Amino acid sequence: MSKAIHQGRNVKRFREMLGLKQEGLAYELGEEWSQKRVSLLEQKEVIEQELLEQVAQVLKVPAEAIKNFDEETAIYNIQNNYDSSTNNCSGSFNEFSFNPIDKILELVEENKKLYERLLEVEREKNSMLNKIKFK
Repeated sequence: MSKAIHQGRNVKRFREMLGLKQEGLAYELGEEWSQKRVSLLEQKEVIEQELLEQVAQVLKVPAEAIKNFDEETAIYNIQNNYDSSTNNCSGSFNEFSFNPIDKILELVEENKKLYERLLEVEREKNSMLNKIKFK
């Protein structure tokens, strides 16, 4: 029996892994988005394909990852791989076609850019509010 995967919860997991707040995701998704709308999205068990692809593009993950990620299965696989590697030390190592540290650094840089854009928008908003107050 296949367990239902909660796509909204997966959006939240990926967003949090990237260190992105709901407001930041809303900003990246466009003007019609708000923190509240992202919160509602993360509560949805199934997300429409077009929206799922848009969110996946912003989070820079494959839409299939959001659709199919199952935390219990991932933990089970990690634990079994860890257990078998400690019990069977054959000296073999996983070979990556990329440097994982470089990928993490790329994500950190992307996060900084998103944060800087968010700060810029906040400054613009505050500037506009101040202009309105002093009129």
